[in-house]
Amino acid sequence: MHKILANTVFLGKDIHFLTECHSTNDLALEKIRNREVAEGSIVIADSQTKGRGQRGNRWWSEPNKNLTFSLVLQPFFLDPSEQFELNIAVSLAVSETLSDYVKGIKLKWPNDILHEEKGKIGGILIENILNHKGIEYSVVGIGLNINQSISEIPFATSFFNLTAKEWDRWEIFKLLISKMEKYYILLKKGEKNQLRRRYVENLYRINEIAEYDDGEVFEGEITGIEQSGKLIIKKSDGSLNYYGFKEVKYL
Repeated sequence: MHKILANTVFLGKDIHFLTECHSTNDLALEKIRNREVAEGSIVIADSQTKGRGQRGNRWWSEPNKNLTFSLVLQPFFLDPSEQFELNIAVSLAVSETLSDYVKGIKLKWPNDILHEEKGKIGGILIENILNHKGIEYSVVGIGLNINQSISEIPFATSFFNLTAKEWDRWEIFKLLISKMEKYYILLKKGEKNQLRRRYVENLYRINEIAEYDDGEVFEGEITGIEQSGKLIIKKSDGSLNYYGFKEVKYL
């Protein structure tokens, strides 16, 4: 899985492949500091020993089974207050690519990819480097459960679990990067409203009554996301509440 991608304009023309590393995000950040990568570079590993997820969670991936990689982007056209717009574009690209293979793929705010009945299939971790002008670099880390058999992790699944067969990881990777480049270019062209609308349409639990915990357990309905990326939940008393990362839990 270390070929050059032929079906993209700039993403994947420089691929750094490793059989194992601690974290593709950490390695990509190190390569940025050492000026060893440019926009479009990808760091991909067959195995991560210290992969990270949102909230500082560990992301363990069985060697040679899944997709774990990081993209280097330079979204200088985004204001630092618009960082979530990149999350929207990347999340859409991932969910729509996976939906070509499996039905029921949803986006769980802020950055999980899941099957609506079987559980989490992957996650996204975006880390930004800011300078006085704005966003200098973004490292987009993606981990997807493809051929790993998952039985002991609650509310988690994989392509293998969902379909009972193994998949060509390189083919999925190629399609994913192509779709990601397409949506990144749309974002660069200012098509934020279009991307945001499609993101909200694919949100897990959108317009459904469910239980959440923001310090107190309550019933509410996800109605969308605020401009900065905060999750909007309408509580049973009719009030609208806006939540940032780590401020609300799904029950």
